[in-house]
Amino acid sequence: MSVETSGATIAGRFATTVRPSKRRTLTQAQERGKWWRFAAILVIAAVVLVPILAVVLLSLEPSLGSTARGVTLENFGKIFTETSVGRWLTNSLIVTLVTVVIAVIVAAPAGYVLSRGRSKLVSGYSLILFIVQSLPVVTAVIPLFILFAQIGLVDNLVGVTIIYVGSTMSVAIWMMAAYFDSIPITLEEAAWMDGCSVFGSFARIVLRNSLPGVLSTAIFAFLLAWNDYLVAVVFLRSDENYTLQIGLQTFFQQNQTNWGLVMAVAVVMMLPPVLLFAALNKYFSVGGIGGSLAGR
Repeated sequence: MSVETSGATIAGRFATTVRPSKRRTLTQAQERGKWWRFAAILVIAAVVLVPILAVVLLSLEPSLGSTARGVTLENFGKIFTETSVGRWLTNSLIVTLVTVVIAVIVAAPAGYVLSRGRSKLVSGYSLILFIVQSLPVVTAVIPLFILFAQIGLVDNLVGVTIIYVGSTMSVAIWMMAAYFDSIPITLEEAAWMDGCSVFGSFARIVLRNSLPGVLSTAIFAFLLAWNDYLVAVVFLRSDENYTLQIGLQTFFQQNQTNWGLVMAVAVVMMLPPVLLFAALNKYFSVGGIGGSLAGR
């Protein structure tokens, strides 16, 4: 046996003995990394969920002056029978749903223009959207209040809805445009070759394959309108026009606060977003157009 052959044999045996140990070391490091990530996610989830759990538990405890003991739904019965929570909830749902519908209807075609347009006018339009998006809503509250007071839209759900739609629009258009960018334009070109119009290809091809983007935009608009406090507290004055977020502050009194009722209202406020995410979660899929260009 030559020196070269024996050297190669020894090197091969050495590599054979070393490689499994390296693999075991890498596997152990990966396992430790997984446990660290799991621990970090667990801590973050606990920080987020513990306050929510506390709100739910406090809402199930007897309120001030109650004779009930243990877990009870008495607080929920009181807020719907003895207060205006039902009306406030209805106002919030109406304002929020109208905002979502208008935002999606306007943002979808506007986002399509922003995604497919390649002109100076579209670039300027995009820049204006970016500037509007960067401005906080509080900078426009006072001028809008003065303007709306002159045309009778103060203490009016229509005026609040207009502000919500306007404040949502810039981000909604950007979100729709970003999702439209992920849809190949060759799909539309194929539709055009088959005699479809631009609007027809947008409605039948682009919009039909953009359900996750539309739902993301709708959820963003829903959360912005549902969670708003600043605009509502400035523009709404009468109890019958309050949204749920403004109505909650009426439960706080100077000397004492019935925390059972407050937490019950807080639980009612949390339910619509939770139910919305639970209902729409299965529709968030980005693989719907994966096979559309097969063979091209």
